[in-house]
Amino acid sequence: AFKVFGAARETMPLPTPQGKLTVENLVVVPPRSQKIVATVANLIVNPGEVVGVIGPSGSGKSCLARALLGIWPSRGGKVRLDGADVATWDRDELGPHLGYLPQDIELFDGSISANISRFGEVNPEKVVSAAKAADIHGLILNLPDGYETMISRAGGGLSGGQRQRIGLARALYDRPKLLILDEPNSNLDDQGEKALASAMSHMASEGSSVIVITHRTSTLSKVDKILVMHDGRATDFDTRDRIFEKMQAIKKSLATV
Repeated sequence: AFKVFGAARETMPLPTPQGKLTVENLVVVPPRSQKIVATVANLIVNPGEVVGVIGPSGSGKSCLARALLGIWPSRGGKVRLDGADVATWDRDELGPHLGYLPQDIELFDGSISANISRFGEVNPEKVVSAAKAADIHGLILNLPDGYETMISRAGGGLSGGQRQRIGLARALYDRPKLLILDEPNSNLDDQGEKALASAMSHMASEGSSVIVITHRTSTLSKVDKILVMHDGRATDFDTRDRIFEKMQAIKKSLATV
């Protein structure tokens, strides 16, 4: 469902991952660039945890997401899934275990069912399950051709929120072990927000590692830990409550200056 830079090579099949994500001295440089856009010294996300990533615009959050998924190769350091460097995984084998909702939703020419199933073999039960998790099942049924309704890269007449929900269903398809959501509620209404929160909690309860990039307090209330990014660097990683306490302390100190 997404392009991976770097040459593919044959690798020995690895067991289905449990979802433990480990980052070690990661340095991220975009393809065909020399500029470092994100660095993370150490990060561990255990199966079942929900981690929020926050920081100003341009702080490297989306760049980090691409590196964690192996879409961008790391210039230095490692990203490991269950101890194995993501760069060593066979991409076709790893792909089904990853779920990704990018900030800029990209749907493709084809049916809704094909888009949700990532243009692989369509498993109707899994497609419907993912659509229900994204709370888009009812809307799809009301379309002229249901799940076989054809859409285009431009969205095929769907609203921004509907496109985002189909993108979320695609990310949730087949219950990935690592789910990364980049500003997943930028176009969602209240109902969509509730569906997103429910989907995140459900995936975590099933043992998936969930990372959500967001600036919305409503979403951060659902996370266990928070990673803070600033100027391309991970500056803090702690429990949600401790990060909130630190942020409040900074605000109070600034107010007294």
